Amino acid sequence: MRMLTIIFAFLGVVLLLVAITAVRAARHATKAPAADTPAPDFTLNAQDGKPLSLRDFRGRWVVLYFYPKDFTGGCTKEARNFQHDLALYEQKNAVILGVSGQDEVSHEKFCAAEGLHFKLLADPHCELSAVYGSVVDLGVARLSARHTFLIDPEGVIRKVYLKVDPSRHSAEVLTDLSELQKLSPRL
Repeated sequence: MRMLTIIFAFLGVVLLLVAITAVRAARHATKAPAADTPAPDFTLNAQDGKPLSLRDFRGRWVVLYFYPKDFTGGCTKEARNFQHDLALYEQKNAVILGVSGQDEVSHEKFCAAEGLHFKLLADPHCELSAVYGSVVDLGVARLSARHTFLIDPEGVIRKVYLKVDPSRHSAEVLTDLSELQKLSPRL
């Protein structure tokens, strides 16, 4: 009977900790910026250690994609697909910027291993990820959520992707980019 009481007390403490973590995560969660609103500016270091800002890309379309972690299955597949389609993006005056919580060294190794020729930005405390509503707060750790924002040459978010399939996402973004460019030829 005493052992049963100890087990229930332990389970009660575990459930309390889970509930506290969930409430804390919900309290710190931010919503993703909506389409047709200005994209929040930022400055982060790329894999080469050089700082890049969103404003550096005014006049170009920006595919700003957030992903959880270098060298993981879905993230690798998504990055490979963006790389595969990179020339098509460049033909459409678009640049690809990936963001996750790893540092520049991890991003540099990931780019080298996968032959990536676009910029990966280091967001080690997931601060930018939070600004874009793209953070998963696990209580003890934070990861970037798999979200993408398609930003026009004037710095306005034109499309928000909150449900991303890494195996098809690049093709989906390219299709939407083409449609948006047809609707707004001046951009």
